[in-house]
Amino acid sequence: MSPVEPRPGEKRILDEDCAEDNLKNGILMLTNQRIIFETTKGTLLTLSKKTEEAALDIPLDNITSVKTEGFIATKLVLVTNGVVYKFGVYSNRKWAKAIEEQIKAHKSSI
Repeated sequence: MSPVEPRPGEKRILDEDCAEDNLKNGILMLTNQRIIFETTKGTLLTLSKKTEEAALDIPLDNITSVKTEGFIATKLVLVTNGVVYKFGVYSNRKWAKAIEEQIKAHKSSI
C-alpha cells in the first residue's frame, strides 16, 4: 500500500520502479498535480518490495526544468527549487514529455 494518499481530483498518469541518484530505489509517480518518489526496500528472500516513505512530493508548479540525459544509462532530470534530481527510468523521453504536458495542462487550469 502506498503511503501517499491521492488528493481530490488527482489522477495517476505514469509510475515506474526506478532509482534516483541520491535517494536510491523507489517508485516514481506522475499525477496531474505532482511528482512523487516513494522509497522502497526489497528482500532477496521473497523477491518483493515494500514502499517505505514519500521521499519527494513536488507540486508541478515547483518544477523549473525537465530534461533527459544519457544514451545507454538514460536519466530523467528534474530541477525544483535549485535542487537537481536524476531518475533512472526506462523511457526518459516519454517521462519528460508526459511531465511537460501535465505542467502545461495544470497551468492552463489555474
